[in-house]
Amino acid sequence: MTFKCGSIALVGRPNVGKSTLLNALVGQKISITSRKAQTTRHRIAGINTTESAQFIFLDTPGFQTHFVSALNKSLNRTVTNTLGDVDVICLVIEAGNFSKDDAQVLEMLQGDIPVILVANKLDVFASRAETPSDRDYYLLEFLKEMSGKFEFAEIVPMTAKHPDDVVRLMATIESYLPEREAIYDPDTLTDRSERFLAAEILREKVFRHTGAELPYASSVVIDKFELDGKMRRIAATILVDRDSHKPMIIGEKGERLKRISTEARVDMERLFDGKVFLETWVKVKRGWADDRVALREQGLE
Repeated sequence: MTFKCGSIALVGRPNVGKSTLLNALVGQKISITSRKAQTTRHRIAGINTTESAQFIFLDTPGFQTHFVSALNKSLNRTVTNTLGDVDVICLVIEAGNFSKDDAQVLEMLQGDIPVILVANKLDVFASRAETPSDRDYYLLEFLKEMSGKFEFAEIVPMTAKHPDDVVRLMATIESYLPEREAIYDPDTLTDRSERFLAAEILREKVFRHTGAELPYASSVVIDKFELDGKMRRIAATILVDRDSHKPMIIGEKGERLKRISTEARVDMERLFDGKVFLETWVKVKRGWADDRVALREQGLE
């Protein structure tokens, strides 16, 4: 039987569901999610190996069109650098919604790499229609409109949370992968270290529990990651940009930081399949999002 193996870039503007889609395609949560832009800051590979193919999915940061900080420029470089070295590109948009920001991402995709348009969040689109016939009509019109904007290899309307849709997308992608031996061991889920994943999990909890109160200038640095038998001992610092941001994370009598840390520890134990002892601190580091040295320390430069 012929075996296929290839890399697939998931690209799109912020908040179209790329990380949720990656987790569904891999079958395990390896990329953090929240409703905030800039949640994904690194290129993360998620790997799914089947009997007939190995899929190497590359989740990229949402392409930034409205900000000019060093952090945002770094995120955009991550996207553009990924595009030139993959076998398939999945442009992820929201079904029924093609914005100016989506158009800017599409402009980057000129080339000979097959592009599959993933019209995600079909369930949200369907909920806006008054009747099933309205839904089908408007979806068909939207897909016709999209087919005229670019020569897509395929257009796949779907919902990342629906397993049947995920299977259908994987079958579509597989048809465009090259014949090649597997690159990773069949049990490998990601190319990232546990240390990296620990930082991402903690950052997700910071984003989720601070809501709109805290600007995006927060990050996580792992100060210590040690194995003690089967126990992982982790010390982490949450960086914020201003003195006023620190109490937003700590909360009254430290309750918010305690909740953030507890949820992060539980997720780490689930992912690492072992006990975790987690210590967290909050530190003010002014201007880190525009400091190229600070970004380099976090692997963002």
